[in-house]
Amino acid sequence: METRRIDPVNCSVARALSVVGERWSLLIVREALDGARRFSEFQARLGIARNLLATRLDTLVAAGVLRRVPYQEPGDRQRHAYELTEQGLALRPTLVALLEWGDNYLADQQGPSVIVRHRSPDDDTSSCDEPVRVVLECAGGHGHLAPEDIYRAPGPGARFIDAP
Repeated sequence: METRRIDPVNCSVARALSVVGERWSLLIVREALDGARRFSEFQARLGIARNLLATRLDTLVAAGVLRRVPYQEPGDRQRHAYELTEQGLALRPTLVALLEWGDNYLADQQGPSVIVRHRSPDDDTSSCDEPVRVVLECAGGHGHLAPEDIYRAPGPGARFIDAP
């Protein structure tokens, strides 16, 4: 009996990994989220080879995750800084989820090296300073969904293939 299944080639996970799945890409985004803007800052923070950093930055700019912004120090040639776009800023929950997973399964015996905490953007005195976590929630408002409570269903862009 043949069944139809969703074509795995037409997949948003695969598309996302083509942009941020290379080694260093999400680490560059992490550093940009933490304030790095210049090539030298990324290079110093990550210890990545200059040619590899240049390639990864080009990829992230081409994908719309970062944008180049020209700047010039007095007496120097014009250079470019890098700023996260809306698309790049939207990767923060992904990084928090990866951090959470890494903390649960891969952290040192002493515990995690970093804890993401809540700070109010309006008033630092109202910050609760509690750890942040990623929570799965459906559009109906049901929160804290367990992994076994969710499934993949065909979406409007689904393409189907025949499978044995």
